[in-house]
Amino acid sequence: MNSDNQTPATIDLQLPAPEVPISLPPRQSLHSPKPQRLWLAILLFVITFLTCLAAGRQFAISFASGEAASVAEFAVSLKLFYKDPTALASGMPFAIALMGILLAHELGHYFACKHHGIRASYPYFIPAPTLIGTLGAFILMRSPIRSRRALFDVGASGPLIGFAVAIPILIYGVVHSRVVPGINSADTDVVFGVPLVLRLLAQRFFPGVDPLTILLHPVGRAAWVGIFATALNLLPLLALRFLRIPPIYDQRPLDAPRIVLAIATLLIMILCFMPAPLWQSATSH
Repeated sequence: MNSDNQTPATIDLQLPAPEVPISLPPRQSLHSPKPQRLWLAILLFVITFLTCLAAGRQFAISFASGEAASVAEFAVSLKLFYKDPTALASGMPFAIALMGILLAHELGHYFACKHHGIRASYPYFIPAPTLIGTLGAFILMRSPIRSRRALFDVGASGPLIGFAVAIPILIYGVVHSRVVPGINSADTDVVFGVPLVLRLLAQRFFPGVDPLTILLHPVGRAAWVGIFATALNLLPLLALRFLRIPPIYDQRPLDAPRIVLAIATLLIMILCFMPAPLWQSATSH
């Protein structure tokens, strides 16, 4: 028998092809922000605190004299940086209150990102030579949001925490405010709107008084800015209900606790919203 003509036997097991598991994209590692980014965040924080200090000094002078906010007085405050920096000390209550509210707001976003494994920068403040001293603050997200729940947590955490910090500060400010009839006369540079939360507090501490005639204490004005920032931040969050934002890998709906928080954010939006936050008198100079 010639063994060269024999072929080896084969066994066909007919095994099914292995299933390929469906998995989410791997989470990106959480690297610490670069040192220069931390340096930049600290620098912007300091500069913004200084511009808020100038704004606060203007509000303190206006409050002491029983007058509305003045753009001219704010310009004087800016000049004091090189003429007499110690004169800006009166702006400290406004600056500390406002920076505290904004920092709490942004840290809410920041730690929500960390909780969900989303890479995020430190909060960056925006200094501005405006009547309120700043254009707010923001964080940068450097990795995708993986789930609808993470999207909600990151978006809602800032306004919820910022509002919780702003309310006691606003109450303190309203308690220490005073009524000045005719404060928003024709020659007023700028008139500040009155959100619903401020109207409710005004009716509690100044019953029967027109809220527009209440001259807010500088600390109360800082809380007003924080309330305004909260309303602006909630607008895109509420729009998420109607938008499709990729990439969302986990489409599970919000659970019961988050639904309660979503209702809370809607109520906060109603309390903070102002159709006209700032306006100028038609006959002002």
